[in-house]
Amino acid sequence: MIVSDIPAVQVNECTISAEQISAEMQYHPAASRREAAVKSAQALIINEVVRQHAVKLGLWPTDKSLESQQEQQLMDVLLEHQCQWPKASSADCQQYYQANQAKFATAPLLEVRHILLAADPRDMHERELAKQVAEELLARLQKNPGEFAQLAAAHSNCPSAKLGGNLGQVSKGQTVPEFERQLLSASQGLMDKPLESRYGFHVVDVVRRVDGHALPFEQVRADIQTYLDNKVRRKTTAQYITRLLSEAQIQGFDFGLDGSPLMQ
Repeated sequence: MIVSDIPAVQVNECTISAEQISAEMQYHPAASRREAAVKSAQALIINEVVRQHAVKLGLWPTDKSLESQQEQQLMDVLLEHQCQWPKASSADCQQYYQANQAKFATAPLLEVRHILLAADPRDMHERELAKQVAEELLARLQKNPGEFAQLAAAHSNCPSAKLGGNLGQVSKGQTVPEFERQLLSASQGLMDKPLESRYGFHVVDVVRRVDGHALPFEQVRADIQTYLDNKVRRKTTAQYITRLLSEAQIQGFDFGLDGSPLMQ
């Protein structure tokens, strides 16, 4: 690995060498070598300021390095030692529940049939032709919905073609995300445009839809509490690290604490 283009970094008179940054790059894949170097230097600097501060407080041995897998554990000790953050109250949880009703409901259950016009996602010409055929079949079905099973048997590239296009009951997590996202929000009946997925274009008929139901607050309260507490903890951690960085003497790297880090 060439390291001549990576500058060493100084953190409170402790040197992070170009070799260390280069070795760290394998854990920070990026679009370019420079971006990987930036991410690696950033990670090593944060690790070092955390270690040094823990040593100062007597919470870490002076002569012991801090492995990356130990960093979060030590951060937890530092936060417990020096920080306090509020726990989400019952009122906070109730407010979040009321503002995010859709997150706390069972998924709808749909009985679905479809006609798949398969097309390779890498072949734009093939996909355009598949879309065109799907639109033609949809237009025909809008006039003659009783032909669905017949057209599925004749045109669908899915094994369900033998069943008149019937996919049975479909709910969350049972199909690919891009198809599911569009399907679960659909009303009962023939959808007014083909759905696109990695497999091609689908003419879809929602034969029956059973909407999900809201989960009671008490059933999800613990999950909301955990989510809100973790959110505050992440913010507190970020603020704590920012303070440590602002107090440190760092040479060779500019965190630009109000933006993205940039190698000097």
